[in-house]
Amino acid sequence: MTLPITSIGLLDADQVKSVIGAAVLAPSTHNTQPWRFRCTPAGIELHADPDRALPAADADQRELLLSCGAALFNLRTTIHALGTHPATTLLPRRDDPTLLALVRPFAARRPDPRLVHLADAIPRRHTNRTPFETAVIPASVVAELRHAAEVEQAWLPRLAAPQLESLRELVHKGHQVQISDPAFVAEWRYWTARAPGSRDGVPEYAAGAMPSDNGGWVLRDFGSRRRDRADHSEPLVVVIGSFTDTRTDRLRAGQAMQRVLLTATAAGLDASFISQPVEVPAVRAELRQLLGGGLWPQIVLRVGRGAPAPWTPRRSLEDVLIEPTRLNA
Repeated sequence: MTLPITSIGLLDADQVKSVIGAAVLAPSTHNTQPWRFRCTPAGIELHADPDRALPAADADQRELLLSCGAALFNLRTTIHALGTHPATTLLPRRDDPTLLALVRPFAARRPDPRLVHLADAIPRRHTNRTPFETAVIPASVVAELRHAAEVEQAWLPRLAAPQLESLRELVHKGHQVQISDPAFVAEWRYWTARAPGSRDGVPEYAAGAMPSDNGGWVLRDFGSRRRDRADHSEPLVVVIGSFTDTRTDRLRAGQAMQRVLLTATAAGLDASFISQPVEVPAVRAELRQLLGGGLWPQIVLRVGRGAPAPWTPRRSLEDVLIEPTRLNA
């Protein structure tokens, strides 16, 4: 049965397609794109796609929720930029665990120029895995990144030099745990070094820097054969965390992550993920203690300026919509 996209609230059919098209530009672990959308008279539903979970890298689906939270922030922000209030309810039905949010675009709202600015950055934001320049990020930009996290009910703590050095050690520790796990390696290889025509995963052309074993920040190997591209730079490294660690907190942290990433993009900066210390539970627990024990670390980012890098692909709207087999206006 075909379920065409029609107008929802104050959005016409083309606008509905547009905002979902912006939502799917969010980042996700290994570019799995673990989200689906349903258009209903009540609003736009965001669903998790369990078939795109990563049992080895993300056994409790924490990062799946972060990725879907990032897609939700894009959805909310583009609806707002169109002059409509995106009334959002997280986890609206307990009997449907895949339903993560309902967004109801039914009230007019004068757009906030700051959110319009972030909406404009959505198609420009992409993960840049190349080595970054050695340059100091202005304190004013760091403050903007911290504020972006706080607006979405997450926190970006200040890290002292000794904490950064300890974090670097935890990255190495998590990396060794993961590459020693055959299940993780098999999963990782499945999603990386994809052929150019693939609509998901990380293709060879977007592989970026190779892991470094020389004391630098270890970046995940996404299949690049250019073995000389280790990251020797000193980027800004930040942690985004939450005070509790429920499903709701993880969805909020994903929205905070995307707001931080878009704020960085709007400031002319690149970013990529340092995932090892939050993907390995024991190492994540050590990182939590490093941050003082009161904050659950959700995301670690490197922020700076890298070489021009290509975008990773995205699935078509037909692939991410629940039920419809084609799109009709």
